[in-house]
Amino acid sequence: MALRELKVCLLGDTGVGKSSIVWRFVEDSFDPNINPTIGASFMTKTVQYQNELHKFLIWDTAGQERFRALAPMYYRGSAAAIIVYDITKEETFSTLKNWVKELRQHGPPNIVVAIAGNKCDLNDVREVMEKDAKDYADSIHAIFVETSAKNAININELFIEISRRIPSTDTNPVSSGKGFKLRRQPSVTKRSCC
Repeated sequence: MALRELKVCLLGDTGVGKSSIVWRFVEDSFDPNINPTIGASFMTKTVQYQNELHKFLIWDTAGQERFRALAPMYYRGSAAAIIVYDITKEETFSTLKNWVKELRQHGPPNIVVAIAGNKCDLNDVREVMEKDAKDYADSIHAIFVETSAKNAININELFIEISRRIPSTDTNPVSSGKGFKLRRQPSVTKRSCC
């Protein structure tokens, strides 16, 4: 079975639950007293998707403004970016749109973008309507899901959908076998004036 490494970065304001989403996905645990990320943290998890193993290389970036300049270092070369907002804080959804803009300008051209409205277990204090967030995600062709790291809602589904949206490497059947195909390189003729 083929193994693919997929770099995924999490972006968003501080306190929206980026680290909690990663911990729930990788360790299947939740810590209500998790410390804010400094710079970035890194974790991996390998899951089977169809006939491949997807090893997620997950970069959880700090949400504090003072670390924002470091974000391009983490999303450069990423297969996917998960931009997280807190459904109970409207300003985190507004900031999310700036992250999308930055990704479109400076990120990889074919990056899969996912928008995660975290803390959906706190529906009674919701400030961001699910329909508004979904309409925005649809308008930029992004994955949309509301999650709860606390209650393990839609965390695995988020990563499964990322796996589904990543282009397959099985486009060339010759390369998926045991051998490889040699191609002749075009010859370059050097000409000099003397």
